[in-house]
Amino acid sequence: MNRIDQRFAELGRKREKALVGFISAGDPSPSASLEILAAMCRAGLDILELGIPFSDPTADGPVIQRSSARALKGGASLAGALEMTAILRKGTDIPIILFSYYNPIFAYGPAPFYRDSVAAGADGVLVVDLPPEESREMTDCWAGDGRFALIRLVAPTTPADRMGRIAAQASGFLYLVSKTGVTGSAGLDVHAVRDHVKMLRGLTELPICVGFGVNTPADAGVLAPHVDGVVIGSAFERTIEENLNRPDLARRLEDQVRQYKAAMR
Repeated sequence: MNRIDQRFAELGRKREKALVGFISAGDPSPSASLEILAAMCRAGLDILELGIPFSDPTADGPVIQRSSARALKGGASLAGALEMTAILRKGTDIPIILFSYYNPIFAYGPAPFYRDSVAAGADGVLVVDLPPEESREMTDCWAGDGRFALIRLVAPTTPADRMGRIAAQASGFLYLVSKTGVTGSAGLDVHAVRDHVKMLRGLTELPICVGFGVNTPADAGVLAPHVDGVVIGSAFERTIEENLNRPDLARRLEDQVRQYKAAMR
């Protein structure tokens, strides 16, 4: 059982839902990013999604696009994100998921990426633009021992038969996109999310986490009863963007994590 499975099992025993937090690795700088991430882990984040900065993040809204640009300007890279993972792993046992587009992984090399990710202590990857039909190029070099999960995305427009095929090739958890559009956009439809979750429950036993368009603690609290976890990204990155030069930036993110976690209980 890897850390992701262990975390969901622990949360299930406590009747809690997972708070999954996304941060672009290296935003606003490598040192500040590490301080922020460590603070968020201390504050009660259940799963960390560490974003690999990319120059063309087409699935992301403007807030995360700007966070990726800031990180890249500061020299962030896939290799740097793995170094950051290894440093974080020395101080925390929470699951760390790498969130990436496929281009950085392809450039790094799928086999070295798997090897170095596992060595750094990462627990899985979500590749936002790699459909199941195209993923064997990456996964054929994996050991297949369950240590490294492949998180899959399911969109609100995904037909039921395809949902089943996606779920069959996923591990760790399923990431249900709450709405069409990009990350951080408004217009959360809780009833639609609930209906999609019900459909997915009939196709998989994997935990289901929902993201995209979840902006406030109130949003997370309303969704929590229907899912196994809630993914927050743009809201955290918006806090970074609005407080770039404040010395208490890490504490602000720490407080924000506690607010989301409290709303989900």
